[in-house]
Amino acid sequence: MTTASAAAVKPSTPGTPTARLFNFSAGPGCLPEEVLQQIREDVWNIGGSGIGILEHSHRGKTFDKVLGEAVEDFRRISGLPKDFHVLFLTGGATTQNFMIPANLKAQDQTADYITTGYWAEKALEHARIYGPVHEAATSKDRNHCYIPADSATRFSPAAAYVHFCSNNTIFGTEWHETDASGAANWRQRIPKVPAGVPVICDMSSDIYSRPVDFSRFDLVYAGAQKNLGAAGTTVVVVRDALVNRKVRELPWMLQYATFAKDESRPNTPPVFAIYVCGLVFKWILRQAQGGRHCLDVIAERNLRKAGQIYDSIDRSGGFYRGHADAAARSLMNITFKCPTPELDDRFCKEAAAAGLDGLKGHRSTGGMRASAYNAMPEAGCKALADFMREFARRNG
Repeated sequence: MTTASAAAVKPSTPGTPTARLFNFSAGPGCLPEEVLQQIREDVWNIGGSGIGILEHSHRGKTFDKVLGEAVEDFRRISGLPKDFHVLFLTGGATTQNFMIPANLKAQDQTADYITTGYWAEKALEHARIYGPVHEAATSKDRNHCYIPADSATRFSPAAAYVHFCSNNTIFGTEWHETDASGAANWRQRIPKVPAGVPVICDMSSDIYSRPVDFSRFDLVYAGAQKNLGAAGTTVVVVRDALVNRKVRELPWMLQYATFAKDESRPNTPPVFAIYVCGLVFKWILRQAQGGRHCLDVIAERNLRKAGQIYDSIDRSGGFYRGHADAAARSLMNITFKCPTPELDDRFCKEAAAAGLDGLKGHRSTGGMRASAYNAMPEAGCKALADFMREFARRNG
């Protein structure tokens, strides 16, 4: 058994499989093991109620508690300002691509989009249904390997809002502040938009991977299946002012105001997915150490995790080539290639045999993609980095 495969095999406990793989999938991503253990219990009998979470009424007291604590814990993690709603919606982040312009942009208004990857481009395409859009900046010219500078961004006059995606899952780029030398310092960068223009962010794949100041945004949305929980719900954080904006007649269930008024359940919500989010929020809060904020601790851990993998790329003598420019490298999705497509295929097959799963890259970039979300343990990134060094030694 190789070092990597030995690391991937974890101790068995009664009633569990003898081994779990390290799951580097881009989504659904891995969940914290203690959360998975709690789910096992609560599917059978949650909180001593005698009924499992999958069976409880979305109007009953048990789910009242689950939902209330999930919203409160989300607020605690971020120090969310009071004028924001926390909503749990369905339809994935893709549904937000049309709900946002439908609710916030009149047909004769222009919305600005910064396109730095596949999902940012899809958001722009959906917005065109509701009238003019303006591409304020894009990284398409180099296959989305960088984040455009503010100096290269051109906003339209009187934009309804500016939309961007903070982390690009497919291409492995992320919006970071940079120091004087141009090196990333990993603090979250936000485009400098004209005064008074709402800032909208798709934060699906890096939300709560580092500290976030929601006061600098007006609407943030995130599919839960990467850093917040299980597939099935999308968290939308939106200011009161936008909730109450009405630019056209819409079906009741496409209005943010409907979900804000009815606390995310005008009809039956995704009960289980919200419940899992609630467990993950509590797990995030437990990461605080010695008075340090939980997101500071998580950010430092994510820097160490991604650093091990990037180090294996940078020290490979050119055997591995990263897709993203150094200043735009994502901490969540690490994209790279071997010298040939044949070696890429061999890498993925041998990695899977060694207990490192979900590493095949998207067709837009090829090669490999390692998604190191919050719940990925440091041991998983170390196992991958060790495997990469050994693979390069044998094939370089």
